[in-house]
Amino acid sequence: MRILVTNDDGINAPGLKVLEAIAADIAGDSGEVWTVAPAFEQSGVAHKISYTHPFLMSQMSERRYAAEGSPADCVLAGLYEVMADAKPDLVLSGVNRGNNSGENALYSGTLGGAMEGALHGIPSIALSQFYGPKNARLDDPFEASRQHGADTVRRILDTTPEEQEDYRLFYNVNFPPVPAADVLGLKAAAQGYRRGISFGLEPHLSPSGRKFLWIKGGQQNITSAPGTDVAVNLDGYISVTPMRADLTCTRTLEDFSRAFG
Repeated sequence: MRILVTNDDGINAPGLKVLEAIAADIAGDSGEVWTVAPAFEQSGVAHKISYTHPFLMSQMSERRYAAEGSPADCVLAGLYEVMADAKPDLVLSGVNRGNNSGENALYSGTLGGAMEGALHGIPSIALSQFYGPKNARLDDPFEASRQHGADTVRRILDTTPEEQEDYRLFYNVNFPPVPAADVLGLKAAAQGYRRGISFGLEPHLSPSGRKFLWIKGGQQNITSAPGTDVAVNLDGYISVTPMRADLTCTRTLEDFSRAFG
């Protein structure tokens, strides 16, 4: 198996090394792992592509590249430059430092990389490590994803249906904020929503008196509806959320179709 790996925390992020190890396990001795990751952190860029300006890509080592672009840019570079002779069988994005459960998924560059892979018809999985008081101070905060990552990816690939949809499935995986030994298992979960929690803004003055605006995130330990990803993660389970890039609200579309005749 040929696997393309990317992330949004940058080429030097510890979570990327975890994912490269997971990918090597999945690929096996006869497979190949290729990494194309952002040269600098790209958290919060979602599915951005550098449509209006070119970006530089540099080879760091064998099958390992850093690109001055977003995770989606990196996937495009992997598909059409680095691996142009033979496309990958799988795209893995992560392991993100922090959760991409609930509304975080909408901002996530980690998911943006997986979404881009899916738009090109390639099975794609985004992986993120929830942080909390039980794992943030471990010697290895990625312990849960490191130990359970390969098995989780295999189980998803074994369960993924054959499909011919224009908007292909991709998967949002979040590992719970607990040590590896405390992970209770794997659960399929819908995307949740932390009520009353959103990104905000805080102004600060620089020493020169100029105003700068800092984006602030909300509390991450607020749960969501039972059975959805945030709740599942906080209960100690790995969540797997199947997703598509099609943003149509089918139920409302049907209502509008009847209303418009």
